Amino acid sequence: MEWKKLGVVYSPDGSVPWASSHAMIPTPIQLNDDVIRIFTTFCDAQGIGRPGYVDVSTADPTKVLEVSSQPLMDIGRPGTFDENGVLCCSVVPMPGNQLYMYYAGFELGTKIRYRLLTGLAISTDGGRSFRRHAEVPVLERSDGELFIRGGPYGMAEGDMVRMWYVGGSEWIDLNGKSMPVYDIRYIESPDGKVFGPAGEVQLSITEPDEHGFGRPCVITKPGGGYRMFYSVRRRSFAAYRLGYAESSDGKNWVRMDDQMNLDVSAEGFDSDAIMYAAPIQISDKLYVFYNGNDFGKAGFAVAVLEHE
Repeated sequence: MEWKKLGVVYSPDGSVPWASSHAMIPTPIQLNDDVIRIFTTFCDAQGIGRPGYVDVSTADPTKVLEVSSQPLMDIGRPGTFDENGVLCCSVVPMPGNQLYMYYAGFELGTKIRYRLLTGLAISTDGGRSFRRHAEVPVLERSDGELFIRGGPYGMAEGDMVRMWYVGGSEWIDLNGKSMPVYDIRYIESPDGKVFGPAGEVQLSITEPDEHGFGRPCVITKPGGGYRMFYSVRRRSFAAYRLGYAESSDGKNWVRMDDQMNLDVSAEGFDSDAIMYAAPIQISDKLYVFYNGNDFGKAGFAVAVLEHE
């Protein structure tokens, strides 16, 4: 694949207290013929994330049309799994003009640094606000996924919701810093609200330099089959790079990371890291929105596929 980077789309200017920095984990959906809404997570001065959105033009996805003035939902009550942050990871159109937001709730730990578990919030106003489905996760801890059941990406297909996510039960010491180990897993739900205790491993850690994957994103290919975009966390430089896989059924994947070819730049926004790529097909163009250095501290950018 050959990509053309179109540049940074949105970067917080620090003037809004609840969204003073970061625009993490961009998550696009097409609202109508003219507008792409990129759901993203903004951070306040304490680094606590809340979801918002940035609307851009379908004709020019670097042209910002609107930015949410308020968070789409707040963090959870003290003691809940999302008390320290709500990280939007996917937004799924559902029957009845509803949108299901699957998010990773951030909870600080003591013996481990943090836990990430998946929550669900629902919108009935076109994505301008969301309410929690429950104050507990829809992907709760289980014996096989003790610490991480996050990075959820949902897709409504047929009579079920298919979900790809990251799961893990291990922490390692990496150059003096405790880091989680997790792989990409798959699970299904008949209603998008009730999921089982453990998913099937789809992509596992295979290289000695890898220790985790970032939020997977899955879309269908125009000619059939599925594409998965994900991030690969590497030990050697403690940063993410992008990965890519294809599947005929969404469950049996072939890693094709060497064909992704969307990598860091020599300098600037994405010179140290590139992560959280989220694809969207607009007519005959495939765009990916993504973060660069420092987990999206300087916002998100977009690239367009020029050649397959």
